[in-house]
This record gives sequence, structure tokens and C-alpha cells, in this order.
Amino acid sequence: MTKDTTSNPFTAGMARFIAGLRYEAIPQEVRERIKLLILDSLGCAIFGSELEWSRILMDTLSGVDSTPGCGVWGTSLRLSAPHAALVNGTLVQSFELDDVHRQGVLHVGAVTLPPLFAVAELKPGMSGQDFLAAAVAGYEIGPRVGMCMGQEHIVQGWHSGATVGVFSAAAGAAAGLKLSPEKTVHALGIAGTQSAGLMAAQFGAMVKRMHAGRSAQSGLYAALLAENGFTGITDVFENPYGGFCTTFSRSTDRFNREELTSGLGDRFETMRISLKFYSCVGTNHTALDAIRNMQARRPFGPKDVEKIVVRASEATREHAGWAYKAEGMTSAQLNMSYCLATLLLEGDVFVEQFSEGKLADPERLALAAKVEVVEDPAITARGSKFRHMVHVAVHLTDGTVQEDTVEAPRGSEKSFASAEDVAAKFTKLTAARMPPGDAKQLAELVLNLEQLPNIDVLLHALARR
Repeated sequence: MTKDTTSNPFTAGMARFIAGLRYEAIPQEVRERIKLLILDSLGCAIFGSELEWSRILMDTLSGVDSTPGCGVWGTSLRLSAPHAALVNGTLVQSFELDDVHRQGVLHVGAVTLPPLFAVAELKPGMSGQDFLAAAVAGYEIGPRVGMCMGQEHIVQGWHSGATVGVFSAAAGAAAGLKLSPEKTVHALGIAGTQSAGLMAAQFGAMVKRMHAGRSAQSGLYAALLAENGFTGITDVFENPYGGFCTTFSRSTDRFNREELTSGLGDRFETMRISLKFYSCVGTNHTALDAIRNMQARRPFGPKDVEKIVVRASEATREHAGWAYKAEGMTSAQLNMSYCLATLLLEGDVFVEQFSEGKLADPERLALAAKVEVVEDPAITARGSKFRHMVHVAVHLTDGTVQEDTVEAPRGSEKSFASAEDVAAKFTKLTAARMPPGDAKQLAELVLNLEQLPNIDVLLHALARR
């Protein structure tokens, strides 16, 4: 007897949206935004293709995988589709440069695009419009799952990119495969049971960067298996025992299933995804902007600082506010004290500011030790929409105190980057990885995706020649 896949309102409701979304139904502003988000993710991945942890991952997988099915972006390497999704997702997240849905606590492009590109290579002939519609499906689903779980999910110690991300991955791949609503339910259920990821990976481990890749891989598996009739948990969000919500939250009052389908198809979460202009965890960006704002009003440097107090949400304090220790690049990019010290010393916090030789720099360590991150219960109480809000007080050696409050960083949905800014970031990230002409062609293909009758030309442009 076939199990009913339509009676569970949240799982089935999301599946109907994923299976039914068409390019023509997507508002024009969302169509334009998704292209910018795709371009940004590809730039992040291409930059990441020559980093140490990326090289180790590619070398390891190419040693056990001789299937030349799908391309690894920015390289000449080809791997089986699941391994290509794993690597490409890792590349997007490889240097803390990629997008983030702040309320859903999810780097969306890193989990959505790799499985969708793999589907496009496995099933040649996908049009640009179909690709964009499938991408939007993925970009809509994961953030809603994150919003459902709330900031408690990450405070509890789960890494949402690895747990929540599987649903964006499965949604994008299922839409790319044009699965029916019934099979999409199964894809979500197969994806959900693969959710895993521990936030302790942020303390110096390379594996944190692979979490998005594992979500991308799991979502691809889910969609491909569902396509062939493999079944999953049909009530993955509703089930009171072993369902996603009840298992990944301490109690039923810590999640809100209504967020899963509220406004789905009318309100597009794609428009609330932020881009990064600092190469560190998005949690730190508001504090960095606050420092820049204060310096613009009254210039001061590292020698003028007696101490810095950052008042933030509980999630921010747990995620980024620990006492810095030189444990590796991941730890540095996620630690607020280190990043604030770097901004004061170097004037920016982009790729040039992070190198192994700086991680234990005594001057940087001493300045980082002057930063204290404390929870402000009033900010925590405002909920996940204000998770990144901070109030920063800089106590200067002359006895004065400079203060600034920032709710959302530059590049956020409240102050989204221009197309020119996104293109400039892409150019900067790809400059050392591919010839300028190739990078320009790639950017033009992405920004005109809706005009492509077949995206095979884009797949070819992503490979190093």
C-alpha cells in the first residue's frame, strides 16, 4: 500500500510549491536577485578552488573516484555527481565569503547550487529559465526551515548549514529534475534524515567548510533516489517522534512550523538573503560596520583603544564571542574579537587580511583580548530577525566612549549590494584564478541566464581550460 504523501500540511505544502514553481510565476525583482546571488556564489567557489582544505578534499576524492560525470568549478577536475556536489558546496563556503539568510541562519547558495548544477550535467538540455526557477525553489525552502527552528537551533550546537541546508539542496535538485509533488515529498524526507553537523567545527577545524558540501551531496542523493521511487519520511516536519523539528529542538515551544509555509509563493525569502563584503562569519559583520561607522565620525586606531564591549544576542555570543585562541583559519574567521582587531590593524577584513602567519600575531592577539562580547537579553528577546543586531561601545584611552548600534550589515536585505558591487566582488575573487576574459564571459552568462535555451555553455565556462 502506498503511503499518503498529501495529508501532512507542511511537508506536502512545501513539496507542492517546489514541484509547481515556474519561471513565469517568479516576480521580476526575484529573477534579477537570484542571478546576482548565483554569480556571488560562483565567485566564492572559484576563489576557494586553490585553498589548502579544498586541495586536500579534491585530492582525496579524485584518488577514489574515477567517474568523470560533473565538473568541479574553476578547475579541470571532474568527479561523480555526488562528489562534485560535495566539493562545489565546500568551495562556495571555503573562505566565509558567501551569502547568508540571517534569520534562517543559512548560507543558501552553497547548499542549493551544487546539486542543481549536478542535475543539469546529468540531464543535459536544461534551459536557463528552468534553472533559475529551480534555484529559487531551493533558495526559498532552506531559509524557511531555519526560520521554523529559530536561533535556538544554533545556540543548541547544531550547525544549520549542515542540518537545515539539506532541504534547500533537495528542493533545488527536485525542481531541476521536475519531480512530482509526491516524489518531492519523498526527496524532502530522504534529505531530512541525512541532517547532521556540529557547531564545534567552528573552532579551527577544516571540516566546518565541508558541512555545506555534505548538505549539497545529501540533497542530490535525496532527489535522485526519489526520482527512482525510493521513499523517505513523508511527514519529516510533522512527525512528533523522530521528525526533524522535534528531534533538532529541545522542546516544542522552540520551533514554529507555521514558518515553513507562511507566505510561500507570495513572499520570497530570496529577497532577504545577504551578501558578504568581509571574509568572515556573517555574525561579525554588524560589529565590523559599527566600528567603521564610529571611525568615520571620529578617526581612531588600535593604539587608541582601551577596550571594546559588544552587546549582542545569545546566538551571536555563542557563535562568535568566545575568547580567541590561534587554532586555525576557521577559528579566526569566525571569532569576533579577532576580526575586530584585524579591522583596526588593517582597515579591512577581506581575503588579503587572512593568512596563516597572522593567526598568532602578538599585536593582534593583544588587541583581540581587549574585546568583550556579552549577551544583551533585550536583543535576544527580539528574536531571530534581529540575531545579528549589536551595540558596540569603544572605550578610548583618552577616557571617551564611542558607541554605535547596527541592526543589519551592508550587503544585507536592508541595504543590498548593487549589481556593480556584486560584479566587482566577483572580479576581485576570480582575478587570481582565471583569465579576465573567461571571468567576464562567465559573469555575462550568469547575468543573462534567462536567455539561454540550454545552460551547457555555462557549465563549460565554469571549467578551467
